[in-house]
Amino acid sequence: MSLDARRCLTIVLAAGEGVRMRSSRPKVLHAVAGRPMIAHALAAAREAGAADVAVVVGPDRNDVAEAARQAAPGVEVFVQTERRGTAHAVLAAREAIARGYDDILVTYADIPLLRGATLEALRAGLAEGSDLVALGFAPADPTGYGRLIERDGRLVAIREHKDASEAERLARLCNAGPVTFGGAVALSMLEAVTPDNAQKEYYLTDLVEIAFARGLGARAIEADEAEVMGVNDRVQLAAAEAAMQARLRRRAMIEGATLIAPETVFLSFDTAIGRDVLIEPHVVFGPGVAIDDGAIIHAFSHLEGARVAKGASIGPYARLRPGADVAAKAKVGNFVEIKNATIETGAKVNHLTYIGDARIGAGANIGAGTITCNYDGFGKYKTDIGAFAFIGSNSSLVAPVKIGDGAYIGSGSVVTRDVDADALAVARGRQEAYPGWAKAFRERKKKG
Repeated sequence: MSLDARRCLTIVLAAGEGVRMRSSRPKVLHAVAGRPMIAHALAAAREAGAADVAVVVGPDRNDVAEAARQAAPGVEVFVQTERRGTAHAVLAAREAIARGYDDILVTYADIPLLRGATLEALRAGLAEGSDLVALGFAPADPTGYGRLIERDGRLVAIREHKDASEAERLARLCNAGPVTFGGAVALSMLEAVTPDNAQKEYYLTDLVEIAFARGLGARAIEADEAEVMGVNDRVQLAAAEAAMQARLRRRAMIEGATLIAPETVFLSFDTAIGRDVLIEPHVVFGPGVAIDDGAIIHAFSHLEGARVAKGASIGPYARLRPGADVAAKAKVGNFVEIKNATIETGAKVNHLTYIGDARIGAGANIGAGTITCNYDGFGKYKTDIGAFAFIGSNSSLVAPVKIGDGAYIGSGSVVTRDVDADALAVARGRQEAYPGWAKAFRERKKKG
């Protein structure tokens, strides 16, 4: 049977306590490249062709269950009421397993770099005739890892480090965790697992010996060590982040972007970067950013939930917050913050400016120090600036307000009423001069 024709249930184990994270937040909700680890695991399962997904969470972990549902709508959630090992956790999803699948694929929510293609390779092993396929890797230091014990090309056992003999600890491959096995024999094998080990737990790894004893075929495939990196503490979380960033930077450059100092650029899992984009050093991309062809992101800028169109220029030291939409050839300069606003084609917001809940028309020029006063403590209001309008420096535009096409706003104005197209608006106090006042003031102060 071809892989596409096989029905697969993926079970994602997310019930671990994560004590070593020393966090009030569940381990699997900690983010790598802007996405919770559990969401990475669910994305990989989807890429591997899993039609149905079950997530096993610990007791009272509604937060983990909700994160799983957000990442993969339609996912089923099961609760492992007692933590008695990985096989016990898989059996928490007994109801789903019993429906009858060709493949049962088990993976873990704390392996954020695992690729869907690797999980698909596990499934392919079943399609090729194996009854069980385990994922292994060859670490530089195997201490602490379970060993994959092979004999004559067959996988005969997975032995936890504490339970392995000296000879078994010489095995080259270690257990990465994910495993797939035939759905027809899944429940009978899981029910055959016993807690006969140093931890007195029900190990999922025991399925290999059970399969061997029953004359079923088991084998291992190998993954890169970095890809199967597990996260158990903050040090490992940082290592996973570094590895993920290296992967994302490489992909961006291969697809046609120039990163002048790649190691200083931080990307999110969904950052979309077009061809001939230039990214200068020390740029951070939060989730939800799309950069079109030929745009320039200057140094020390921070973007999140934003779109930058073809040929636009951002920064240096710019901040684009969610809802920022910068059109083609527009310019957002240094120390400018844009939030929930559209900067239309060719408009310029060059420096020291806040634009929030606004539209800046095509070709408009926003002077230094301008702000849109969009919040009154209770609600947000919109500022609409027409095409080719000119806003003088140090102006405050009190929303809701509309500036017409081609209008001029005098520098230092506080604008509270709409301005017609092509009109000049000046809203500031009249300048007065008092000759000799400063000299007299200083003399009075010197006399005390």
